[in-house]
Amino acid sequence: MYELRPNLILGFHGCDQSVSEALLKNPKNILKSEKPYDWLGHGMYFWENDLERATEWAKNKERLGEIKKASVIGAVIHLGVCCDFLDRSYIKLISSFYELMKIHYEALGIPLPVNTDAKSDPNRDKLLRHLDCATIEFMHQKIFEAYQLEVASSGFSSKKIFDSTRGVFTEGEPAFKGAGLLDKSHIQICIRNLNCIKGFFLPRKETDFIQILTKEYGSK
Repeated sequence: MYELRPNLILGFHGCDQSVSEALLKNPKNILKSEKPYDWLGHGMYFWENDLERATEWAKNKERLGEIKKASVIGAVIHLGVCCDFLDRSYIKLISSFYELMKIHYEALGIPLPVNTDAKSDPNRDKLLRHLDCATIEFMHQKIFEAYQLEVASSGFSSKKIFDSTRGVFTEGEPAFKGAGLLDKSHIQICIRNLNCIKGFFLPRKETDFIQILTKEYGSK
């Protein structure tokens, strides 16, 4: 009943400058990530309402030589039917699909993927989420297969295909001594249905509104 998220949100995507410029000129030039270790499955990734974290991520990629020039592009997003892992019901859902996938892998006689640490990550945050990605993609596939079967037999389907996935990730070092808060924790969203992206924009720097008013009206 509450799968559809009614509000618009802002997302920020860290990338090379060439990518952000291409998206601004032609918003249809969207490249979905399909890496086997994507945290939330395949799609276009955004940091939810977190320009600073997206900028930090892009600058780190530039420092490592993985992109030429760090950039961030903003997007106005409607999550649509969202598999939201901040919602208890979806944790239960993905757990049930994991059990099905485990049976499937056992029948094929192949080992399950495993979440592993990235060599460059000193915090051991299991950044390479091979198991999570495989399970999420397995879920999407099985839901779509069930959808197709219902349409073929009845002409319609009650199955709801997810437009997006969303999750919170605790990552990094303690924000201060003894803290349970980590300095890189964030909410990330993965857009599967690209129609959920309503438009892109170039983030702007905040202006000092009080300073503007002081210049306009004078100081007291």
